[in-house]
Amino acid sequence: MPRIILIETSTSLCSTALVDGDSIVCSRRSEEPRAHAGKTAVFVNEMLEEAGWKVADCDAVAVSAGPGSYTGLRVGVSTAKGLCFGAGIPLISVGTLDTLVWQYLDSVDVNPAPPSGVPFVEHLPKSPAEQTDSRGGAAYIIPVIDARRMEVYTAVYSVDGQRLTDIAPIIVDANSFAEYRAKGPVVFIGDGAEKIAPVLKSDDTPDSKFINCCPEATAMLHPALAKYNAKEFEDVAYFEPFYLKQFVATVGKKLF
Repeated sequence: MPRIILIETSTSLCSTALVDGDSIVCSRRSEEPRAHAGKTAVFVNEMLEEAGWKVADCDAVAVSAGPGSYTGLRVGVSTAKGLCFGAGIPLISVGTLDTLVWQYLDSVDVNPAPPSGVPFVEHLPKSPAEQTDSRGGAAYIIPVIDARRMEVYTAVYSVDGQRLTDIAPIIVDANSFAEYRAKGPVVFIGDGAEKIAPVLKSDDTPDSKFINCCPEATAMLHPALAKYNAKEFEDVAYFEPFYLKQFVATVGKKLF
C-alpha cells in the first residue's frame, strides 16, 4: 500500500497530510496569511517525524496543480519537486477543483475508498435519482476558487465526481450556471462560495448550498490514490502548475 505526501497550497490555506495505504495518518494546516513559504516544508518535516518516516520511505508526493494563487502554487510545487528529486520518488498532480469536490464528498460520508486501481465511479449507484440521494441531495457539485471581484475559477461536476465542463474563469451574475440550477440542488464549494451566494440565491433555487472553505490536503486522498494506482505521474523537471491566468507583476506606489 502506498505512502504519499499530500501538499495543498493553492489558496490562503496551507495544508499537508500523509497517506498510508488508503488512510490519512497525520496532517497539518495553517490559515496564517502569506505563510506558505515558511510553513509547507516545516509541516512536511513535522509529519514525517510524527510518523517515523523519511522522505525515501514514501512512494510519491502529490501536490495541488491549480488553478489558484500564483505564489501559493509555486511554493507547493517547488517543495514537492525538491522532495521528489531528493528521494527519487514520483510526482502526482491533483487539480484544485477536484480536491474541493472530494472535500464535499468526504463530508457527506457516503463514498468508500475505491480498491486499488479501480475508478471510484464504478462503485456508485446506477440511477441518477440514487446518485442524487446518496450525495447529500446534490444534483451537481460546482467548486469555485476566488479570482477577485466577481470572478471565480470553476467547472461543473456530476455527483460521482466526474468533471462535465472545462475549467475556466467566469464572472458570476444572476444567470450563471442556470441550466444546472434548474435541474436540482447545486453545491457550490470553495473560497468563492460566500461572495457569489447573494448573486445566485433566489426563490427558484432554494435548495442550493454554498460552502465557503479552502481546499484541504486531506481531501486529495482519493484523486491522489487513483493517479498513483494508474501510474499517472508528472515529469518532475518540467511540471508547471495550472495557473489558468497569467501572473502580472505590479509595482506599488510610493507614499510620501
